[in-house]
Formats: sequence, C-alpha cells, structure tokens
Amino acid sequence: MALEDIRRQVAALDLGAPVSIRVSARARRIALRIDAAERRVELVLPRGVPASHGLRFLATKRSWIAGRLRALHPPVPFVEGAIIPLLGVPHRIRRELDPAAPPVAIVPGEIRVRGEPEHLTRRISNHIMVMARKEFTRRARQLAAGIGKDIARVSVRDTKSRWGSCSGQASLSFSWRLIFAPERVIDYVVAHEVAHLAEMNHGPRFWRLVESLSPGSVGPRAWLKRHRNQLFSYG
Repeated sequence: MALEDIRRQVAALDLGAPVSIRVSARARRIALRIDAAERRVELVLPRGVPASHGLRFLATKRSWIAGRLRALHPPVPFVEGAIIPLLGVPHRIRRELDPAAPPVAIVPGEIRVRGEPEHLTRRISNHIMVMARKEFTRRARQLAAGIGKDIARVSVRDTKSRWGSCSGQASLSFSWRLIFAPERVIDYVVAHEVAHLAEMNHGPRFWRLVESLSPGSVGPRAWLKRHRNQLFSYG
C-alpha cells in the first residue's frame, strides 16, 4: 500500500489525534500506544505485517482511542499566568518587566521570566531542565554514597516510556518531567535507579534496597501511575 493511501485512510478514520506507524522487529502482535506528551496515537506493526492489517486494527479500536484521548490531562503551556508545579508545589508563571532581573527566577509561588512573551516557553524549559538535573544529581549522589557506590554521570531527557534508567557504566538518566512531581515521588525514582548500581535486576534484594533508600515506596509508585498523563501535559 502506497504511503499516500495509508495517510488518506488514517485521516478518514478521524481519530481525533495524529497517528504514526512504527514497524518493530521485536513486536509479536499489532499494538497501540498513546503518546501523552505529543498527544499522538502510535500504531506498532510487527515486521512483515501489512499496513492494511494495522489500519483495520485501528478502525476496531476507535472507541478505545477516544477514551484514552479524553483521559489525557489538558495541556498546560509555559505561558504567562499558567500554573505549574515544581517539586509538586504550584507556581504561577509571571512575566518580569525589570530589565535588570535574571532571565528566570523561581521564588515562592512564582516563576518570573524576563523577556518578550514569545521567549517564555524556551527560557522556562531550559531553566527547568537545568534545575531538574541539579536536583536529581544531588539526591542520587547522596543516596549512592550511602551504599558505597559511585555515579559516573547524571543526565535528564524527555523520555516517554520510563522515568529513569541506570546503565552498566553507572550512568543515571531521568525524565526531566519528574521535576513536576512531589518530592517523595522524585526520591523514590532516584532511589530506584541508585539501587540498580548494586542490583541490576528487579529481584527481591533490589526491592529491599529500594525500600531501605525510599521507605514507603508503594505510595510514590502508585502516584506515578495515576498522574503520568499530568506530568506529560506541562510545557
């Protein structure tokens, strides 16, 4: 089936969101995913499965897709007047008119941004990503020192499928969007990845170590499941 024919048939389904099609060598069956950050539907096809099969599958899942899209948290762009949480605490974005003020300043209850309105989104995004890396690095190194482990590097990314990761080279990576979550949730995710420095698995010893680093971790894990879409709505 020609690419133009596929696009035309997808558009005809009128699913209420853009649709991307991805061919996966690892997939064993046709699957659908909702990208909360991009508000996009992703159709995953196993290698060798015709696109026409995927389109028929899409058509049978229209109600499911509509329900998932309705459940997404409304987008909250980084614009003047918007309220976003930092470490779980609501902050209102306010444009700073003082030319001598810093480009971005975070004060109790406010994010003050100097410059023209069209620059607010970029300045806030850059500032928050730097803030997230500093916060996660500080917390991770403190926990790692407590179990006698070293961290090679901490980075932040806009990951879609996981909140954090730990490589075999002791490098940790976190979703920058965690900075919107309450501190106890951030502490749990950081503890989870630090625990992988000692246990590169999800066995009983790993979970005991996570619990020792972040007591009561069941609550934060449940919070992340309930509020995942909300964290992806900001920006």
